[in-house]
Amino acid sequence: MGQTEGGSDRRIGRRSLIVGGVAAAGVGTAGVLAWDGLSRLWWRLPGVEKSRVEGAVDYSGARWVAASPANWRRADRPDDYAVDRVVVHVTQGSLDSAVRVFQDPEHGAASHYIVGQDGHVTQMIRELDVAFHAGNREYNERSVGIEHAGFVDRPQDFTDAMYAASARLTAGICRRYGIPVDREHVIGHVEVPGTDHTDPGPHWDWDRYMRLVRRARTAPAPTSAAASASG
Repeated sequence: MGQTEGGSDRRIGRRSLIVGGVAAAGVGTAGVLAWDGLSRLWWRLPGVEKSRVEGAVDYSGARWVAASPANWRRADRPDDYAVDRVVVHVTQGSLDSAVRVFQDPEHGAASHYIVGQDGHVTQMIRELDVAFHAGNREYNERSVGIEHAGFVDRPQDFTDAMYAASARLTAGICRRYGIPVDREHVIGHVEVPGTDHTDPGPHWDWDRYMRLVRRARTAPAPTSAAASASG
């Protein structure tokens, strides 16, 4: 399951950017260019409040259930942090129990998605934002976390529907961010440096999963009309 990232947020004060921009603006054309660059930089900083559509999802067909704000950090990925990893987790419990835990502000961790054994996908954190799921700050900032409902010692929990739905989800993430579909970039929680977690465990069929992800990745992307219909 998701793991808290630890550490304090990296932030640059809006006031320092404004002051810097005003100072630069006092030196003619170069100042105007500097101010323009600073203005764009401001909107690319982690933690900046941006307009969001309530209940919007990044994966067509997912249901939205918001995680506690204590379990993630607002960002504007991939502008402020490049996204180049997908981290596969197992919840060590049911989908409903994972949702409850990720809504608990005392838990301190949550993943972007949970895939159920029936193949339904729940999104709890926008891909724009940094979820506290990997137990490693750098990996949190650069990855999307996907939980799978079940237990690592129960191979029967990893159903055909779960594998297929998760593969489509991961393929879409890889397509959006240009992530290579290989085991260097699609990894298990156990492979995150510094973690003490073992998921997805020995019963997760990586060969099967990666084959399904590659197949879904090379399939034509759904049209906007199809996406709307499936949503």
